[in-house]
Amino acid sequence: MSLLAIAESVTSDSTPQAVGYPSLFLLVVLGALVPVVPTGALVSSAAALAFHQSAPQSQLYVFAVAALAAFIGDTILYWLGARGMRSKNGSRWLKAIRDRAPQERLEQAQSKLHEHNVSVLVLSRLVPAGRIPVMLACLLAKWPLRRFARGNLPACLAWAVTYQLIGILGGSLFPEPWEGVAAAIGLTLLISAAPMLWRRVRARLSPG
Repeated sequence: MSLLAIAESVTSDSTPQAVGYPSLFLLVVLGALVPVVPTGALVSSAAALAFHQSAPQSQLYVFAVAALAAFIGDTILYWLGARGMRSKNGSRWLKAIRDRAPQERLEQAQSKLHEHNVSVLVLSRLVPAGRIPVMLACLLAKWPLRRFARGNLPACLAWAVTYQLIGILGGSLFPEPWEGVAAAIGLTLLISAAPMLWRRVRARLSPG
């Protein structure tokens, strides 16, 4: 199912909220656990379509559902990773977290976590591919789940409002909802790809 079709099911006046918003919730939770769903683009798409809806509460629903789903997904993943840390043989979830956190990124995350403590969680949620290395750094530092959750709550709120604003911007640029969704997805993908492109450019320009 395309992002446009999913977002339309979330915000369409003809679709019961009992179906649409739970779909958004489940997809964002799934995207927090496994990287198969572009959750940022999904939230932006839903916000872009909600911009064209007559019901002003649609944006509030998109924000609340996205933030809550991201928080629950992160909490579940951290809990699974912590169980793997305590297990003698680890776990497939801990291995998946390690595989998605390259050593260089992990060392940077550990350094930032040591310097900035809980506040680094907010930045990690906003920086593409920054969430997992910081989560692994918290696991290696043996943060209890409650401490991680307290720091991750504002991170999820900031993440949800950021991608929602991207969607509102995309929706405001074009009169047709589908054009706003396309713009929102394009902006989200551009933001996601920017750090990787910058690292490649910097590597090519660096001497040696």
